[in-house]
Amino acid sequence: MKGYDKLFQNIRRYVEFSEEEEQRLISIIRTTKVKKRQYIDQPGFTSGFRNYVVEGAFRSFFVDDDGKDHTVQIAMEDWFVSDFYSYITQTPATLFVEALEDSVIFQMKYNDIEGLCKEMHSLSEYFRVSTEKAFAFSRKRALANLSMTAEERYLDMLDRYPNMIQRVPQKVIASYLGMSAEFMSKIRARLATQS
Repeated sequence: MKGYDKLFQNIRRYVEFSEEEEQRLISIIRTTKVKKRQYIDQPGFTSGFRNYVVEGAFRSFFVDDDGKDHTVQIAMEDWFVSDFYSYITQTPATLFVEALEDSVIFQMKYNDIEGLCKEMHSLSEYFRVSTEKAFAFSRKRALANLSMTAEERYLDMLDRYPNMIQRVPQKVIASYLGMSAEFMSKIRARLATQS
């Protein structure tokens, strides 16, 4: 049960969750070790799992027609990661989901989660609330990309996720923030001379 503590703390932030419900959820969880640079989702294959990050870090990204990759999500411990559109619609993925570090995830199959959600209102409510929060964050991020300067986006990320800036490669952070790694290096150098 100890290995699942963080997951259940996450769930209990939003809903009441009994020990019996914990046991039912544990029964469908598969613990998977993922090597750095290994993909857990990739274009053309339907995302079959809801993945909870126990240890490590991941990024979701797509590759444009010019071969340039664009990071759309970075996930670390206590976050879920997948090609969520593929997972929710059960259609082929358009994103790669790659481990940035050697990682451990809890994987829950789509059909198993759907079955449990039909039986357990609390689990269904948890996923509804967490999905709404993810959607709201995604909308906020899109607005920030339109209304904030590159430096403001970098400072905002540094303020909210200082650990992420330390662990995730700079080119991935730059891609996530919508700038080149070189441009982000200039921002960091300018900020360093100001402090």
